[in-house]
Amino acid sequence: MSVKIEVWGDYGLFTRPEMKVERISYDVMTPSAARGIVESVFWHPGLAWYIDKIYVLSPIEFTNIRRNEVKSKASSSKARTVMNGGEAKLFISSREDIQQRTAMVLRNPRYVISAHFEMTSKANNSDNEGKFQEIVKRRLKKGQCYHNPYLGCREFPAKFKLYEGTEVPTVYADCDKDLGYMLYDMDYSDPKDIKPLFFRAVLKKGVLDLTDCEVHR
Repeated sequence: MSVKIEVWGDYGLFTRPEMKVERISYDVMTPSAARGIVESVFWHPGLAWYIDKIYVLSPIEFTNIRRNEVKSKASSSKARTVMNGGEAKLFISSREDIQQRTAMVLRNPRYVISAHFEMTSKANNSDNEGKFQEIVKRRLKKGQCYHNPYLGCREFPAKFKLYEGTEVPTVYADCDKDLGYMLYDMDYSDPKDIKPLFFRAVLKKGVLDLTDCEVHR
């Protein structure tokens, strides 16, 4: 069962993993970010979401902003020390660790996400595709969500609504764009060895088609 969701916001930041210090966004939303938005509207263990297409409705425009970040990470070794009865600081002091960094973000991004779900083995006997389809559409029409969706980073909230049109007019309908390799998702099959998955992203007439893309580890 499929659904189309229109999402937009003032800014978006879908960070390229190869950039270690200064954040630089991909040209368009990543498939994993799109799945996160859909799951924020409706998630259930009895279904699994898959992103089919991402339609780009606004021109790809970048702008630079400065963001407050911290230069430290929470320490797992300190947490273990405290768990074993020792003493250690488990917090990060933003006053001491604050650091301003430049980020290249997308300005006024707007997309239509085409996604479908499949039933999983965790579905109950009373669950069915028609039931889930109606729940998703009802939540989208009412603007309901489990948590506020965001465009890459939590400080860039996304607005959303059910897209009810039959055709999706894209901004690059007269050309193709090769966006290079892009993050597809993370492979969590082995929790001790989580690996990123990539694919060659080609924007064809303003549409990022994920139905038959080749995924590389």
